[in-house]
Amino acid sequence: MLSNWVEARTTVQATVASLTAGLAALAGLALWTSLSMQHAATHLHGLNEISDRWGVVVQNVDVADHALTDYVRSGTPVMSQPVATAAGAADESLRWLREHGGPADVRAATIVSDLYGDYSGLLRETVASGDRTVALQKADQAELTLVSLRKQLSTVVQLKRLETTEYLRTAELRNSNLRLAALIAFIVDLGLVGLCGVVLLGHRRKILRQAAKSEHEAMHDALTGLANRTLLTQRTQQAIRHSNQTGDPLGLFLIDLNRFKPINDTLGHAFGDRLLQLVANRLTGAVREVDTVARLGGDEFAVLLPSVNTSANALIVAERVHRALAEAVDLDGLSVDVGCSIGVALYPTDSGDAHELLKHADIAMYTAKRARLGTSVYEPGLDEHHAAQLTVISDLRRAIDQGELVLHYQPKADLRTGQVCGAEVLCRWQHPRLGLLGPDRFIPAAEETGLIEPLTQYVLDHALAQCHTWHLAGWDMPISVNVGAQCLHDMTFPEQVAASLQRHGRPASVLTLEITESAIIADPHRATDVLTRLRELGVRLSIDDFGTGYSSIAYLRTMPVHEMKIDRSFTTNMRSDSSSGAITRSLLGLAHNLELEVVAEGVEDEETWSVLAALGCDIVQGYCLSKPLPADQFATWLADRKLSELVVTAD
Repeated sequence: MLSNWVEARTTVQATVASLTAGLAALAGLALWTSLSMQHAATHLHGLNEISDRWGVVVQNVDVADHALTDYVRSGTPVMSQPVATAAGAADESLRWLREHGGPADVRAATIVSDLYGDYSGLLRETVASGDRTVALQKADQAELTLVSLRKQLSTVVQLKRLETTEYLRTAELRNSNLRLAALIAFIVDLGLVGLCGVVLLGHRRKILRQAAKSEHEAMHDALTGLANRTLLTQRTQQAIRHSNQTGDPLGLFLIDLNRFKPINDTLGHAFGDRLLQLVANRLTGAVREVDTVARLGGDEFAVLLPSVNTSANALIVAERVHRALAEAVDLDGLSVDVGCSIGVALYPTDSGDAHELLKHADIAMYTAKRARLGTSVYEPGLDEHHAAQLTVISDLRRAIDQGELVLHYQPKADLRTGQVCGAEVLCRWQHPRLGLLGPDRFIPAAEETGLIEPLTQYVLDHALAQCHTWHLAGWDMPISVNVGAQCLHDMTFPEQVAASLQRHGRPASVLTLEITESAIIADPHRATDVLTRLRELGVRLSIDDFGTGYSSIAYLRTMPVHEMKIDRSFTTNMRSDSSSGAITRSLLGLAHNLELEVVAEGVEDEETWSVLAALGCDIVQGYCLSKPLPADQFATWLADRKLSELVVTAD
């Protein structure tokens, strides 16, 4: 009996000892887990705090950029205060990063501080300058510095994201060891270790979700959820390896949206972002599940087509993409047409690797955009033309951004009274190497590449600004601005015109938009809609160079225009060429029967003036009055003419 008691006691002691050991092991495991989680939380907190500081720097840079843009656009002193306030706003965050960040953050903060100091200095110089021209130059310098600053900040943010991802993976490895210890503790005390295992399992799932989220964000576009450039490159390389094994060619589309920039500028970035999301959904629905749709940035997308086999198959898919984007997009009740240009490149037919494939698709896309083909397949001969075209595009884009385009004004006179009744705005390019260029040297390139829309907006803004200046000086001078065909096919163009008029405080009645016959005939239904909305704004509309293109009296009868301009090729030769004279008389009669005002261009002498007056022409324009003049010379000419009119009246 004693032996049994001793044996039972020994068993109890052993059991208690075992339980104690199990509880001790469990307590040790719990303590170890707690310390590990606390350390991970502390480290993650530190990483997040540093990332937040970098985010504040990026936000301050964005605020300064928006403030500078608003100041440059408005040109008013009151808009300089946000720029002055934003300058140097990130200094405190950068100083904190240098003092509390890790070695990599200290180095990056030092580099960024130098760039940011230059940028802030340029901002202060911009708002401090009393000279508008100097201020614009400083603003341009600030924009150039901002490009380098944004690149540096983008690199830093990406590195911080990778650092966080790597730490999360390390934490996951550490937790794997904790799970092994949990398994041993489970043998000692099943219930307690089981509970601990549940806790650890939940913690593991959280870390895995965080790691998966970080990896997804590193490989996908945040706005649309599509693959980004990095993931597209990876999948393209995988598809190329598969193609090398199977012999099946693959295709790559580069897609650029039409008319996205004016939509984004007019309706705002929120509408632009929603439009990009809708486009992403339509692109995804237009291709196969095995295809990869990616957003490369801005309004540029790409589609990778594994095993496409032939260019004909690629063109079939491209046509599906066009159909998917052809349908108007509804943005809060506003119907917006987008459309796209697609460049197609094939592997191994056109390209030897992923980089070359993307480059050739880009060349084909610009060819499609320039020639308005919709879709273009890469051909080797496109490279040379593409390089030259890109130079023209780059120069012209720079000219628009840096204000190298200058406006000249040619007066128009009322034939009945002889008084100046308006001026046509003519664009010239003050090229830094080639001097002053006429419109024939750059307008065709602008129309081919899609730059005609920002160029038209540039001319419209600067012309209305000059019109406002003349108004303040006591001259209410109506102006006429030429409009490209693409503008008439942009359903947001009337809103752009209205915004420009409001921005410069001028009524719609001072503005006449001159349009060509070909622009209307290219898409008469869309053009009619745009013109009708412009007329409802109160803007005057004029058919330019009527009789020189694909003239259609039917279109002229239905278009909501106010005046017709007779081309100089008829008026210049009307006294020496009987057919030109007959055409001029016929056009005058036609216009007056349609209750349109008639403007005759190219009136070079008083004899032609007199003949046109006898025929009942309403308005003349040409060297008989004056050649096109810069704004200051035009003002001087106008003042002299008004003075001479007063002298004649007095006599």
